[in-house]
Amino acid sequence: MTAADADAADPDSTDAADDPIAAMEAATFEAFVGEVAQFRDTVVAPNVSRWESEKRMAPEALREASEIGLLAMEVPTALGGLGMSFAQKCRITEVLSAVSMPFAFSLVNTGNVAARVAQRGTERHRELYLADLMAGRRFGSTALTEPGAGSDFANIATTATPVDGRWRLDGAKAWITNAAHSDVIFCYAQTEPGSRGRGIALFLIDGTRPGFERLPPYELAGGHLIGTGGFRLDGYVAEADDLLSPAGEAFIAALSSVNGARTYVAAMCCAMVEATLASAVRYGAEREAFGKPVIAHQGLAWKLAGVQNRLEAARLLTGRAIEAVTESLRTGDATGAILPAAHAKKFATETAEADIATCIQAMGAEGLRSDHPGGHHLVGARIANYVDGSTEIQTDRIARSLRQLYA
Repeated sequence: MTAADADAADPDSTDAADDPIAAMEAATFEAFVGEVAQFRDTVVAPNVSRWESEKRMAPEALREASEIGLLAMEVPTALGGLGMSFAQKCRITEVLSAVSMPFAFSLVNTGNVAARVAQRGTERHRELYLADLMAGRRFGSTALTEPGAGSDFANIATTATPVDGRWRLDGAKAWITNAAHSDVIFCYAQTEPGSRGRGIALFLIDGTRPGFERLPPYELAGGHLIGTGGFRLDGYVAEADDLLSPAGEAFIAALSSVNGARTYVAAMCCAMVEATLASAVRYGAEREAFGKPVIAHQGLAWKLAGVQNRLEAARLLTGRAIEAVTESLRTGDATGAILPAAHAKKFATETAEADIATCIQAMGAEGLRSDHPGGHHLVGARIANYVDGSTEIQTDRIARSLRQLYA
């Protein structure tokens, strides 16, 4: 994951090379959704339990996903991508997360990097990295969190020092999505130690170059498909044009554009709850107890009705956040999306974990079997409570608005 408890991660660019809210044509998109569902059901679903037991990312499946364009969703069509809108991207992450949120999260992180190379990189960057990212020959990460800095992003200690027209980077990054395999990385570093956000800049770094050391992936309770790990930079030299956002500008952009990431995480949670609820209802309709289907017992049916009720609320909050993020992409002003994204992520992540557990409980011990989705989704929901700003960070964001809204 990009951060175990980061306040910001995986920023979505707001200055696309073409119309930032352009979208794939509706009929074409609906056909593509069907293609994605087929890929999910034939490639991801049969293998997700094995990948998890092997405790690894699935680069071979990500490469197969690239064949239908899933690593290039927001890359402009002129550069070989699908040219999707943010709302369409959220829909695709839902389709994939119905089977595996960790797989979807890994995929979307490489896609984010591909989109930002297309939109923010130089022509040299596009020539070096874009085709490989879109084809799954290379994978992407955004590196913000460090061993001693998560939610307090301004406290990062990785340094960037100007040397003869280039930059020397030194430091360590931790809790990075796709770190097990990524080598095209957007890395935040401090150019003026002690200046906090004012000195933070954003660099594109290449993990195949000297000075980059990949660390072993983390052993986690689950969710290994995200490829969480870290790396060290020791005398890594970045070219002058590898500085993508200068000091101060990068910090503001990261804190504002993280709204998009929080919103698609909320969408992922909705998909996990819906998939687990559907599994529980099907099981309850088939299994009998005391002379009637389990679902006919009021105690169980009312619990699952509560899950469905909260799922509807989560979807409405997520839809509101999608609209706010889309508007922020149109105007270039992210402030209006901060609260909707925080509300969506807080509610969706908190309710997902509890409601998935309720659905598992409704199936009895059967709900623990790996051929049902609940266990994998329960881990995904726990991960969702940390990535792109922890639940506590969302609560703090909302709390800060109270006096402005009501006092």
